[in-house]
Amino acid sequence: MARLNVVDPAGATGRAREIFDGPLKGKHFNLFKAMANSGAVLDAYLGMSGPLGKGALSAKEHEVVQLAVGSANNCDYCQAAHTAIGKMAGLSEGQTIEARRGTLSDARLDALANFALALHEKRGHVSDDDLTRVRGAGFTDAHIAEAVGSYALAVFTNYFNHVNQTEVDFPAPPAV
Repeated sequence: MARLNVVDPAGATGRAREIFDGPLKGKHFNLFKAMANSGAVLDAYLGMSGPLGKGALSAKEHEVVQLAVGSANNCDYCQAAHTAIGKMAGLSEGQTIEARRGTLSDARLDALANFALALHEKRGHVSDDDLTRVRGAGFTDAHIAEAVGSYALAVFTNYFNHVNQTEVDFPAPPAV
């Protein structure tokens, strides 16, 4: 059960109402309904997720980062949400499982997942070898910068869900 107030989008006020009537119209997921306690938090989420969705990383690559980090942080909500979103972005169910394990059979996606996990494990202090590996898989500095941004977004939502104990409103992901 959620530990923060769950804001009904129909009864939201101020900036939260504007966001539910605009960019989140029809996207009334439990995560957003809890974030709606603060319009600033919804703005922060949208301020990161929107631009990252238009960058050098593909939607599929972004979802690999989200799945790897969500799993590393034991975020049930994000693992379920990003399994569903990842499939919509073109990942197979098997790839969503592999991303959560941090071992993908696709070498490019595997390098990205492992870079995200290196960010996590080393708290951002990645080595030259970590950068060489991700670059060796064809990722540019723009991709790497966005992977850091995607990682930060994952930590933001993972930790928000931990604090809130957000009720999962996506299908359960397959076991890893």
